[in-house]
Amino acid sequence: MLSPISLPAAMIGTAPPVPDEIAMASLADLARDPGWCRPVLVERDLLILTTRGHGDAELDFHMLPCRPGTLLRVRAGQALRCAGPQFDATVVSWDAEAVRGLDVDPDALPTWRQLAGEDEDAVISEVSQLAVDCQRHRDTPAARGLLRHQLAVLLLRLALPDSGQPAPRPEAETFARLCREVEHGYQHTRRVEDYASQLGCSVRTLTRACLAVTGRSAKQVIDERVALQASRLLAATDEPIARIGRRLGFTEPTNFGRFFTREVGVSPGAFRAARDQPPAGRVVRPRSPVESSAANAGRFRPTVLSEPANGATGHGNRPGSPGGPGAGAGRA
Repeated sequence: MLSPISLPAAMIGTAPPVPDEIAMASLADLARDPGWCRPVLVERDLLILTTRGHGDAELDFHMLPCRPGTLLRVRAGQALRCAGPQFDATVVSWDAEAVRGLDVDPDALPTWRQLAGEDEDAVISEVSQLAVDCQRHRDTPAARGLLRHQLAVLLLRLALPDSGQPAPRPEAETFARLCREVEHGYQHTRRVEDYASQLGCSVRTLTRACLAVTGRSAKQVIDERVALQASRLLAATDEPIARIGRRLGFTEPTNFGRFFTREVGVSPGAFRAARDQPPAGRVVRPRSPVESSAANAGRFRPTVLSEPANGATGHGNRPGSPGGPGAGAGRA
């Protein structure tokens, strides 16, 4: 049986085989500094396969437990930190061109999965072969098709549904369509009416779909996405707070401050001040390691990194939010 710790470090090369398409790296290559003092905004799509040790990865302000065989799906734009990592991992990175034209949907992958048994052996074998071929053929343009199809096979395998999972809700497709529109439009509008018009349905239909999938209204889902992006920029960049607010569609800094405080539970300034601290609280286990990305997409609210100065509890700790009891940490 192939063990997760058997991936040779020598196989991992940081130079891309074809510029800006597919590359292999180590976990340390993702960090801005050796101690991961702050989260980093991930620039490319990633698969992170833990190969040795135990620890926690902080993805969009949720803690995900990692041990040999743990696989993380990280999307471009997400905030990632592995503060004081006590585990090693092999990283597969790619851009959109690497899978364009292939019958594969990278968004169908779950955020967190603990591999086991035959699935573990198969995934490790495919990652190992991809690492070998990236190293051997990284300067060979003719190998582009080989590497693209190897990546596609890996993604397709990971997207296979678990036979024990319940059938998706009928509203899931409507919710997924809304999430795709929000990804393109959250900087310009937070009005549910605008998204309903773009999707050719009613506000009631969108709200019903969001309530069925996430337990929250369409307006809450949209606002949570804006709050998540604000949290990413506050934690991972030094961009002025007022400029972040303008980027997200707030013409007045005070309006942005009130919005962020309402959504997250602390002010933008307090959230940024806490970014160099490891997140407080217990590790929340992912509810289901094979959730679809449509379900993941609805959980946007970040967990407060520390208690507010006045002792009030932030929204991130209330029941039903991703940081609260009964919620899955993998819904990034």
